[in-house]
Amino acid sequence: MGKPTGFQEFNRELPAKTPVAERIKNYKEFVHLYTDEKLNQQSARCMNCGIPFCHSGCPLGNIIPEFNDAVYRKNWEEAYNILSSTNNFPEFTGRICPAPCESACVLGINKPAVAIEEIEKHIIEIAYKNKLVKPTAPLVKTGKKVAVVGSGPAGLAAAAQLVKAGHAVTVYERDDRIGGLLRYGIPDFKLEKSVIDRRLEIMEKDGVEFKINTNVGIDISADELVRSNDAVILAGGSTIPRNLNIPGRELKGIHFAMDFLKQQNKRVSNIEVQGEDIVATDKDVIVIGGGDTGSDCVGTSKRQGAKSIRQFEVMMRPPEQRTKHMPWPTYPMLLKTTSSHEEVDADGHWRHWGIETIEFLGDGQGNLRALKVVDVSWEEDINGRPVAKTVVHGSEREIPCQRVFLAMGFLNPQYEGMLESLGIELDGRNNVRATEKAYRTNVSKVFTAGDMRRGQSLVVWAISEGREAARKVDEFLMGHSVLESKDAVNQFDEVF
Repeated sequence: MGKPTGFQEFNRELPAKTPVAERIKNYKEFVHLYTDEKLNQQSARCMNCGIPFCHSGCPLGNIIPEFNDAVYRKNWEEAYNILSSTNNFPEFTGRICPAPCESACVLGINKPAVAIEEIEKHIIEIAYKNKLVKPTAPLVKTGKKVAVVGSGPAGLAAAAQLVKAGHAVTVYERDDRIGGLLRYGIPDFKLEKSVIDRRLEIMEKDGVEFKINTNVGIDISADELVRSNDAVILAGGSTIPRNLNIPGRELKGIHFAMDFLKQQNKRVSNIEVQGEDIVATDKDVIVIGGGDTGSDCVGTSKRQGAKSIRQFEVMMRPPEQRTKHMPWPTYPMLLKTTSSHEEVDADGHWRHWGIETIEFLGDGQGNLRALKVVDVSWEEDINGRPVAKTVVHGSEREIPCQRVFLAMGFLNPQYEGMLESLGIELDGRNNVRATEKAYRTNVSKVFTAGDMRRGQSLVVWAISEGREAARKVDEFLMGHSVLESKDAVNQFDEVF
């Protein structure tokens, strides 16, 4: 690579962040960019390893060593071309991806991994600055029309690929803005919405047509959509949240995390909020769920001025280092401390593991006043997976709170409406049935991709699915595809 001894000379460093006391005053992004010198040093850490396991760690098959080498040589056009050959939206993944590529980095065996995610973000930001990001649609069109339902990362990736193949693409979104989870599920302090709008402008110049406030199956007939297009891709996401049906669930003050986050994202974008205001200001807040969505609720509650914040997770506290059950280069389930966690309390005493809520308690007037909880312990099988939960005797207690945000994940896509009217078959988990290799549903001309097909997952998986589904649609329409295949770009996945 650019500097064969770089991994020995330089340590992993991440960009500076705006101090907590300052950044919690607003919803702006707070992670700064590297200096030119630091970016050069971090790209130099990429090793000339015989087998780049980072390729298999990345669901997109990003060609990571090659773009690191180009960054080291400051060849920004080459770096951008390599990165964009496998990833339509590096500006999204460079900000909100958990970076499974870094977990598979060979350097990570005995040293901190290469800062791949940050380098990726820097490549795309420099590309925009240097006006390298341009429309790519061909002048000669195929005459084929494709409808994409859902404008999250899977739908946008599919649309971007299909216009590159010369097809006419229309994206349908039931909300009032394009972006899906990117727009209303990710707080602005992690992904400012101007980043999305900048990309949408490029896609519109490519010829993608966007239709908002259009709920397929209600505002427009799903059957008519299929009849009027040569192919349809369903990329509506996994939108039914996991509920906590315990006594007291009807009390006021208990909300799904996405309802809370969506409202605040609208406020930041000066969009009118409909219905009851869901705010954490001056409230004792408990977030139930230990994942990224729960963390986003923590950071948002802090900025809204919550009186206190706690986060509950029913599973036990994850380890800080790999165990024998998490061998390299697999993605390890380790303790994760996010920037939002840093903003509440550095000692982390407000984070609770092995705790289960058994009842919501009211104040006699229909409002939430506290949770009744118990401690739980888990037995593990021989592979280290938790299999049996036991309540700790005598641990029952009450914890005061006036706001609860349920961030326990999503179950499956909404079946009523579009899926039901089309007669779409579901799999055993109530996701749309379609194989990973074909992405075709049981309905002629109808394909599917993203969380709607695979279940709740990562943004990088959604982009990968959108790209692969687009390729299958292109093959269906034309008999062959001019679009890149992940397997063709990166044969490593098929070997390992």
